[in-house]
Amino acid sequence: MDIDKTKEELINELQLLLHENNSLKNQKEKSAAELIIANIELQFQNDEKEKRAAELIIADLELKFQSKVKAKRAAELVIANIELVFQNKEKEKRAAELIIANKELVFQNELKEKRAAELIIANKELLFQNQEKEKRAAELIIANKELARQNREKEKRAAELIIANKELLFQNEEKEKRAAELSLAKDIAEEFENKFREITENVDEVFWLRSDSEMIYVSPTFEKIWGIPVQKIYKNAEIFTEKIHPDDQPIVKEIIQSKEFKNKGMFSYEYRIIQPDNNIRWINSRTFPILDDSGKIIKRAGIAHDVTERYHNIQALVKAMEKAEKSDRLKSAFLANMSHEIRTPMNGILGFAELLKEPDLNGDKQQEYIEIIENSGLRMLNIINNIVDISKIESGLMEINRKESNINEQMEYVQTFFKPEIESKKLQLLLKKKLPMEDAIINTDREKIYAILTNLVKNAIKNTNKGLIEFGCDKKGDILEFFVKDTGIGIPKNRQEAVFERFIQADISDVRAMQGAGLGLAISKAYVELLGGRMWLESEVGKGSTFYFAIPYGIESEDKSVNVEVVTEDETKNIIQNLKILIAEDDKPSETLMSIQVRKFSKEILKAKNGFDAVEICRNNPDTDLILMDIQMPVMNGYEATRQIREFNNEVVIIAQTAFAQSGDREKSIAAGCNDYISKPINKAELLTLIHRYFNK
Repeated sequence: MDIDKTKEELINELQLLLHENNSLKNQKEKSAAELIIANIELQFQNDEKEKRAAELIIADLELKFQSKVKAKRAAELVIANIELVFQNKEKEKRAAELIIANKELVFQNELKEKRAAELIIANKELLFQNQEKEKRAAELIIANKELARQNREKEKRAAELIIANKELLFQNEEKEKRAAELSLAKDIAEEFENKFREITENVDEVFWLRSDSEMIYVSPTFEKIWGIPVQKIYKNAEIFTEKIHPDDQPIVKEIIQSKEFKNKGMFSYEYRIIQPDNNIRWINSRTFPILDDSGKIIKRAGIAHDVTERYHNIQALVKAMEKAEKSDRLKSAFLANMSHEIRTPMNGILGFAELLKEPDLNGDKQQEYIEIIENSGLRMLNIINNIVDISKIESGLMEINRKESNINEQMEYVQTFFKPEIESKKLQLLLKKKLPMEDAIINTDREKIYAILTNLVKNAIKNTNKGLIEFGCDKKGDILEFFVKDTGIGIPKNRQEAVFERFIQADISDVRAMQGAGLGLAISKAYVELLGGRMWLESEVGKGSTFYFAIPYGIESEDKSVNVEVVTEDETKNIIQNLKILIAEDDKPSETLMSIQVRKFSKEILKAKNGFDAVEICRNNPDTDLILMDIQMPVMNGYEATRQIREFNNEVVIIAQTAFAQSGDREKSIAAGCNDYISKPINKAELLTLIHRYFNK
């Protein structure tokens, strides 16, 4: 059957060759026909060429008569020549194609003859193969018998092979599983390493890994904290401990050399390091062990970070807490002391006011009681003024008003002012040093200087039971230095800084504390600093103290001194009479007091309990001469009431009066439309002076 199939294939191949031969023959005939057509076309083109030549002769004759037509025809001739050249090229191209076609036909004929020769050889080969096939068929019978035997062996081996294949398949599956696990572990390790490096290179902590003999890895942050290039620690791993502060090295080395560290590898401690620029930083360091399968430490990993800011913050917090606790204690003691300080003069005021009601009280006793009430009131007012002043200082509202001031006159006034108190304690108050007359007048805040000297001298009197007190000043270049020296109880060294703190006098643990609110020295020191100077002291327990303060010596005046002449009630009454006065005051005792103070030179007194009423009363009484306007009132305050009054009355004199006495109150009052300002408690002479100023015209 195989032989028959081969013959059919040979016949088919022979038919295919014959078909190809016919195709080549047809192609050859077609090419010959195309060549004839090309020759005919070439003959046609030659005829056309001759025709064109004739036309050219005619055109030349015609050109002699028609110059314009000649140019046109010449252009046509050029075009015709170009076309003729193109046609000749096409003809040559077709001729070349015909030559190629002829060569291809020759090649195909040669190939056909070669295929025919190969077919003869194939037939001979087929005959030989048929003979070999018969021979092989005989051999096949023998081989089949052998194959049957081999198949039996093969089946036996196949069974063994199945078992082996199953074993091999299991091993391959295990191998693939282990390979996948290994690949996954490798990927995880690479990812972990990349993430670890990314983390360590972008955090503020130092990460490190080391064995017993070498440093394996240190993150770049090491250079930022230690101030040493990372490469150096790879060369010398002991840099970690070498840069530890000498005071901390013994403890760190003791921990590292301990059995617990060697066995467990755990370390957590804070220590200081010294950077190359000698800057000291606090470090929090922790170490963790890396164990093998047997539990043996093979490496150590660690993390360290700079906790200097945290350490400083903790220290600052501790100090702040201590300060807050001290402040709370002082404030509590201060409130208790304030209660005592205020109740004491109040006791004098209320007690002697009660005694004034006795019917059989003679004139001398009455005058004595009134004087005690006045002194108690002044003492309480002084306490309140000190509290107001310290509040202004702490809130930054205290202002400096520089004017020409005679320092010698101020010191003489202080000496005169304290003379009664000095004599009552049988002490001496000596003005030791004064300035030369040409240096005595300077530009400064006279009220602040007076307050400082008064506080220092008063403090010296309070703490001196016998001996003397000296004070004075001396010009030292551009500095004016004052001193107040006493022979009092003195101040221990551990308390000398504290005496300038607020409320320190109220510290109940201070057994040396005397009467007072404990604000005088704090206010004095603040005043000195506002004037651009400083205050200090020298003291020895049992021998006395000397307080110094120095301020810049300035002579250029910023504000000319205005001498205000204080007038008496009789002078005001003789000059000013028949005023229509509106008192805007919500406090009944204050309103009654002012009514009594101004009634001798008023024809009518109007009263308002709030700003709204004051505006309406003034609107209904356009002939009002003077308004005493309280600033703090219900419904409408004094500022707003003044602004509304100024909308319809610019002639009435408005004097603001307030118990706040804060810096800027005068300016705010003037800005609202008031003519002037006076603070409570209102001094009668001061009020009369203001009225005299505006109505003595």
